[in-house]
Amino acid sequence: MSVVIVGAGEVGFHVAERLSGEGRQVVVVDKSLDRLDYVQSRLDVGIIEGSGASPAVLDRAGVSDATLFVAVTSDDEVNLVACMAAQGKSDMVRVARVSNPDFYAETGRLGPERFRVDVMINPERELALDTLQLLQSTAATDIAAFADGKLQLISLQVTSDAPVVNRTLADITATIGDVPLLTAAIERNGTTLVPDGSAVFQAGDQAYVVATADAVPKALELCGHVHKELKRVMVAGGSTEAYYLAELLQQHNVHATMLVQDRRRAQELAEKLHKALILNGDATDVELLEAEGVGEMDAFVALTEEDQTNILSALVAKHAGAKQVVTLVNKIEYVSLARRIGLDAAVSPRLSAANAILRQVHRGSVTRVSTFKETDAEAISFSVSAACPFVGQPLRDIRFPRGAIVAAILRGDQVIVPRGSDELMVTDTAIVFVLRDAVAAVTKLFPS
Repeated sequence: MSVVIVGAGEVGFHVAERLSGEGRQVVVVDKSLDRLDYVQSRLDVGIIEGSGASPAVLDRAGVSDATLFVAVTSDDEVNLVACMAAQGKSDMVRVARVSNPDFYAETGRLGPERFRVDVMINPERELALDTLQLLQSTAATDIAAFADGKLQLISLQVTSDAPVVNRTLADITATIGDVPLLTAAIERNGTTLVPDGSAVFQAGDQAYVVATADAVPKALELCGHVHKELKRVMVAGGSTEAYYLAELLQQHNVHATMLVQDRRRAQELAEKLHKALILNGDATDVELLEAEGVGEMDAFVALTEEDQTNILSALVAKHAGAKQVVTLVNKIEYVSLARRIGLDAAVSPRLSAANAILRQVHRGSVTRVSTFKETDAEAISFSVSAACPFVGQPLRDIRFPRGAIVAAILRGDQVIVPRGSDELMVTDTAIVFVLRDAVAAVTKLFPS
């Protein structure tokens, strides 16, 4: 697969990193030579200096041979014009990062079809969706949902009093019996491993657990957490992300209290969000948070436009007793620092956008890719064809590359969290949890 990416910012870098790591031929286009030098010094990709909206520049980037075109600059208009200018193969997929909702109209002058865009990604809305998933899974610090939410792959920190501490994976599996749970990976001291039955859980581990939706409470219990229904959430900030999240919370019958420092923005949101309580105030004001009952909230989410304010307000809310705290950080590299400073989870609009783009990209037998914030692993969905060499074989007999495990099987409407005796069948979708350095080897096992 040949890929052209317009935009060498954090979104473009993250997408290029993932795709080039799978052995794809990637060319990155940007007007900033400094950004291009940064990308090339860290990734095995080609670079072209110039505007991604220029047909001549795109020709130099080899767009005519590309099967995927991704425009992810911070300028909506540049991304849309770039997609219009990209003349590639007939089956080339065009993806554009677009924040302005006017461009999402299905009909009319500004519909996506006018710009020859196959997939539009709205970073702010993607972040709101990711945040809602985290809130609904209470203690999860990261999550990927499959089969319309029937299957979840969640990241959970193992507490000191968790039932799994100092027990082997084999022992735990025998204890839970037929409960559809599977530990896909354990992250410990910055190292991620795909465990076998002899692996022993330790307090502080980050466990990546696959579970059906109704088994998620059991996964939480085993890792030392209590599942609680989401009823009340406090949101700090009047940003676009905050508005989208409040809108989603309303749709799920969750009461939202919003703290908005700008009076005019507070009034504007109050006119749009009829079921939310909009307060004009500073989210870092301890007395205000306590007066509004932050300690009684199921969650506190900091979504202002300033990273420093988000982190500070989240720490204040945590100290005041908020049960779950999620904060927005714009720099992707800061996301993994959240838990180290005492926060439950962090989200990034740039990372949400990059992951949404990767999820939409179909590559051969690959139907979806989900990445995770704090590990170099992916959950990849593969279509199982008759060409797969291990169709009909028990999973225990398949010699998968080190660092990979079949985490789930989707068979029609059936969701299977597999055991060693389960087999893959033609037309199944296999969800494989795989460390980055094993992606290429695993992909070869699932020919299209």
